[in-house]
Amino acid sequence: MKRFQWCIIAVFLLFAQSVFCQTANASQNLLVSANYYDKTIYYPSEADDNPVFVRITLANTGTETIRFKMADDHAFSMDFVAITAKNAALNQNEALIQKRSTSQTVYFRELALEPGEEYSFVENLKEYVNIPDSSVYYFNVRFYPELLKSKLTYIDSNRLSLDVRPLPNAIIAQTQQKTTQSAVLKPEAISPDKVIERTIIARQKSLWEEFFLYMDLEQMLQSDEIRDRKYRAASAADRATQLLEFKELFKTNDLIASPDEFEIMKTEYSQTDGTVTVIERFNEETYVQIREYVYYLRLRDGIWQLYKYDVNNVGTE
Repeated sequence: MKRFQWCIIAVFLLFAQSVFCQTANASQNLLVSANYYDKTIYYPSEADDNPVFVRITLANTGTETIRFKMADDHAFSMDFVAITAKNAALNQNEALIQKRSTSQTVYFRELALEPGEEYSFVENLKEYVNIPDSSVYYFNVRFYPELLKSKLTYIDSNRLSLDVRPLPNAIIAQTQQKTTQSAVLKPEAISPDKVIERTIIARQKSLWEEFFLYMDLEQMLQSDEIRDRKYRAASAADRATQLLEFKELFKTNDLIASPDEFEIMKTEYSQTDGTVTVIERFNEETYVQIREYVYYLRLRDGIWQLYKYDVNNVGTE
């Protein structure tokens, strides 16, 4: 009986040693590197206002396939280790601490990198650590091949320096104005035609906070078939990035153009869905382009939200 027990223990020890060797081998041949993505001037402001985007690259430098786990939410697969010039650690973001401390299921995929292959993604440093003041900081990425819950196995990247400058007076004023506007701007229980009227006027005046106030941005993105496929295939963190990029397209690419004149022609709605048809005119120097926009809305918690639109060229004058 004792001999049988010792055999079982020996098998477990051999299995543990095998797993340890595989993990050690992966750690040795999996190179984690960090570089700035779209580097700009950084200030000690909020994560959304002045993000510090970092591109993280995982590369197989060995001769065998490396397998590791990657959480859909990258915050459960990696971390940023940031310090001051005096080697004092920066505090973690409170939202991050709350996310990690909340009991939840962490969804992940097992990825395999063949020799010479790489896997890259982009994260916002400010969503992980607080940048309290203007100063010079240093940070590196810490990647956990077996997810964050297994903190014994991790791989550190190269170290980068972060030069954070004092906030200019103009940005301070803009931040204060945004805070004031955010306190005032709240969606109201108004009719669908009033929602569209307010949205178009906000677009004409480039009042972006008000422009997005009644918009279901995620549904708007998913109304495009190509964007929808890419969005559904992405991880939770990548989806957030796609939504931010999609939001910027409204400001730079005129996804909903700014008309010189508009007239609401027809409004139809039930208890849950509505459509608003609008004729919009755009001055093109030598002629006026006329387009018909049909906006689709849904009622959510007493608020009408724009989630889709169609546009047709009517003619010119």
